[in-house]
Amino acid sequence: MYFDVASTAPLHPVARQALTAALDEGWADPARLYRSGRQARMLLDAARETVAEVLGTRADEISFTASGTQAVQLGVLGALAGRRRRGAHLVHSAVEHSSVLHTAEAHEAAGGGVSVVPVDRYGRVTPEGFAAALRPDTALAVLQSANHEVGTVQPVAEVAELCGDVPLLVDAAQSAGRVDVPGGWSLLTASAHKWGGPAGVGVLAVRKGVRYSSPLPADEREGGRVPGFVNVPAIVAAAASLRAVRAEAERENARLHALVERIRARVPRSVPEVEVVGDPVRRLPHLVTFSCLYVDGEVLLTELDRAGFAVSSGSSCTSSTLTPSHVLAAMGVLTEGNVRVSLPFGAAEADVERFLAVLPEVVDRVRAPLGLDLSVPEPAEEAPDGPGPVIDALVIDALGKRCPLPVIELAKRIGGVPAGGTVAVLADDEAARLDIPAWCGMRGQEYLGEAPAADFGGDRGSAYLVRRTA
Repeated sequence: MYFDVASTAPLHPVARQALTAALDEGWADPARLYRSGRQARMLLDAARETVAEVLGTRADEISFTASGTQAVQLGVLGALAGRRRRGAHLVHSAVEHSSVLHTAEAHEAAGGGVSVVPVDRYGRVTPEGFAAALRPDTALAVLQSANHEVGTVQPVAEVAELCGDVPLLVDAAQSAGRVDVPGGWSLLTASAHKWGGPAGVGVLAVRKGVRYSSPLPADEREGGRVPGFVNVPAIVAAAASLRAVRAEAERENARLHALVERIRARVPRSVPEVEVVGDPVRRLPHLVTFSCLYVDGEVLLTELDRAGFAVSSGSSCTSSTLTPSHVLAAMGVLTEGNVRVSLPFGAAEADVERFLAVLPEVVDRVRAPLGLDLSVPEPAEEAPDGPGPVIDALVIDALGKRCPLPVIELAKRIGGVPAGGTVAVLADDEAARLDIPAWCGMRGQEYLGEAPAADFGGDRGSAYLVRRTA
C-alpha cells in the first residue's frame, strides 16, 4: 500500500494519456513558426492557461521550470535580485522545505541577511511573529502553504496582509491541486509530481508588478525567468493531471480527512508512547505524522515495508544527511521514530484499517528487545522543590551511541532514581539535544537543561539533565 504521496504521487491516469498524446503532437520547438512548432506552442499555451486557472493567476505570470526545487531557487533569488535596491534581507519560517533553507544559506554566504521565524509545537507561525521579523531592508518573505512533514497549514493570507509592500513567496508544493491556493501571494511555486503529474515539471508564478530579475544568464524562453528548452509533453501532462486532481479533490478531501482522523485517534490508543504531531485542525486532509518513543525510524519503516506499507519518516536515521529533521526540531517534538502517512486519492478504507492493525504488532516487535515497561507512568511521591543536588546525579554514559539509544538508556534507568533526583545523560549525538526534552514532555519528567559533559566525567558531547517527577 503506497502511503507516501507527500514525497511523490503515482502518475495520474489522465497524465499518462496526455503525455502519450503530446509525445506525438508536441515534440517540436514551440518557438518555431512551422506547423509542428505552432502545434507544440498551442499545446504549451493551453497547458499554461490550465495551470493559471487552477492556481488563480494569469497565464503570462506562469513559467515552467525543471522541478519544484528549481522553481523555489529561481523565485527566491530572482525576487531578491529584483529588489536589491530595497535591501538584501530575507525572512522565512523555520519549517520551510530544504530548497528554501539551502537558498537562504547561499544568500547569507553572499552577504545577505536572513531571519528565521519560529513556529509553535504544531509547526505553525503566528502572523504577528512573522511580521515582527520584517525590517526596512527586507526584500522578500517566504512561507509555505502547508508543511511537507506534518501537514500543518500556515496562515498565509494573514501573513501576506501584514507584509505590506514586502513580496511574499508561497511554496505550494504540498497543497496545489488538493486545496485552494491561499490569497495574498506575490510569487508562488509548485511541483507537478506532487499532484500526479510527471516528475521534472515545476511551476513558478510571478505576479505582475513584482520586481523580478533572473539570477541566471538571459534567455528568451519562459518570460526570461527560466532558461532552456521546455518539455512540452511533460508540461501538457502536468496541466491535465492538475485539472483532474483539483476536480477530484472536491469529493476526495472529506473522505481522506475522515481516514486521517481515524489514524490520529486510533494510533495513540493502540501503540504505547506515541505522540501525533502537527496541527489537529488546520492541516492537509491526507497527511498525518506520529512519533514513537524508543524506536529506530529506519527499522520501523523497513518493518512496515515488509508488511506491505510504503510510508515515510522525518527521523534523522532515514535521511541522506543523518541529521535530525529541521521541521520536527523547530516544533520541539521527538525527532526519532517518526512515521508520516500521506494517503493517495482513492485510498481504500480497508487498507487504512489493515495499517492500523499491523502497526501495533510492528512497533511491539521492534521494541521487544529493549525490555522496557511501556505502561502509563504512575505519579511518584511528591518531589521536593528545586532541581535537587545535581552533583549526586545518576550518570548514564551514552557517548558514541546514536539516538534513540540515549533515550532508551534513560528510560531504563530513571526508575532507580528517587523522586526529585537527577539523571545526567552523556551523549554526543546531536539528536539527543532534541529528543531527551521531548521524551521528558511525553513521560511527565522535568528537563533541567544541558551542561558540559566534563562536569560529569565525559570527554566530549554534553550532559542532559533530567529530574525524576514520576
